[in-house]
Amino acid sequence: MERQDADANATPRKPRVKSPDRSRIDPNPRKLDDLVPEDDEVRLIWAMTLELDLQPLQDEIKSVEGGPGRPAIDPAILVALWIHATVEGISSAREVERRCYRDDGFKWLRGGVDVNHHTLGDFRVAHGDWLDQQVVNVVAALSSEGLVDLNEVGQDGMRVRASAGSGSFKRATTLDEHARKAEEQWDRLQQEFADGSSSAASAGQSAARERAARERLERLEQAKRQVATLAAAREKRKKGDGEQARASATDPEARKMKMGDNGYRPAYNVQFATTLDTLMIVGVDVTNSGSDGGQMEPMVQRIIADHGEAPNEYYTDGGFSTIDDIEKVGKLGSTVYTPVKEAERQQREGKDPYAPRPGDSETVGLWRLRMGAEEGKTKYKKRTICEWSNAHARNHGLQQLVVRGLKKVKAAVLWFALVQNLFRAVALRAAAATA
Repeated sequence: MERQDADANATPRKPRVKSPDRSRIDPNPRKLDDLVPEDDEVRLIWAMTLELDLQPLQDEIKSVEGGPGRPAIDPAILVALWIHATVEGISSAREVERRCYRDDGFKWLRGGVDVNHHTLGDFRVAHGDWLDQQVVNVVAALSSEGLVDLNEVGQDGMRVRASAGSGSFKRATTLDEHARKAEEQWDRLQQEFADGSSSAASAGQSAARERAARERLERLEQAKRQVATLAAAREKRKKGDGEQARASATDPEARKMKMGDNGYRPAYNVQFATTLDTLMIVGVDVTNSGSDGGQMEPMVQRIIADHGEAPNEYYTDGGFSTIDDIEKVGKLGSTVYTPVKEAERQQREGKDPYAPRPGDSETVGLWRLRMGAEEGKTKYKKRTICEWSNAHARNHGLQQLVVRGLKKVKAAVLWFALVQNLFRAVALRAAAATA
């Protein structure tokens, strides 16, 4: 009993634990090259990047040996980072910057070179022509190896949400008022800089304020021009309708489009032309038209300009089926496979939708007969394969755009096309090596 009382009155003993000592040196330092295993995907991405034609990007660097200025970031690093980011479904430059200092794959690609989101964001959209050419170059290389041809090509479009809200669409009078206020804000800001009343702000903060005010004013001026263009087009179709024209103050080139859920939201129309047998993208375009009608002929013209020939057979869904496009694409040398509109309704009414009509050209008449024949119907079933490009882009983050304007949007979309073509090239070469 006395023993129990003694134990109860004893001072509790402090538990023994291992506490952190952050002054210690890491006993296992690693080289950057040890961050990823030999078979990691980022090593493949780096190898693919070095096979691209990077010379045009290097030619833009103003800092040269023996001259003034800080060294520029090697374009290969920025290209590889964005390829990896696209594979990972990342579109935000800020998120890429965070990953560069957190994730081993991004760390390995940058190789100790510091990057920031401004540089990353600007680089992503500043080289649209170069990206377009790289997409073409990958196809050309595989074509020279006999792995890709333009025998069967399918085109499909998808609406991608713009970086703007529906409430940002304003009429001309509202845009004029917003532009007036934006000009007043710009003038006040310039006056603050002139009299030194903004000296409390850092140089970076002042530059950011000036850039934001300037860009807002530029967007509003562009929106006013877009409204004028839209109003003229609507007025031409219906007198008095031009007053209803609206443009977005956030992204003036975006348009409200009918989306897959039948709702209407600001968006862009992304177009991919894909080979049906190898799933290589041979044409990319972005428009602000809510309809696929009229998009077939411009894409075939682009393919001819880029690859030197028209596809032998060209497949689209019914949204592209306009007589004008069928006629033009046929004259360019492609055999068109696209549905006859309202064929089922015409059949219910006892009409033959596949019989040539009076006034049809030979090209259009042959198209009708082709789509009514069993061979044509069987061949047309292959068209759905081209939707793989859309699904691939969607699955890698092309859900909503984070950049504005047709030029920047197309540059952002081209990264998805380049990634698809690079990885398809690896797969096709591997399959040929084992065949």
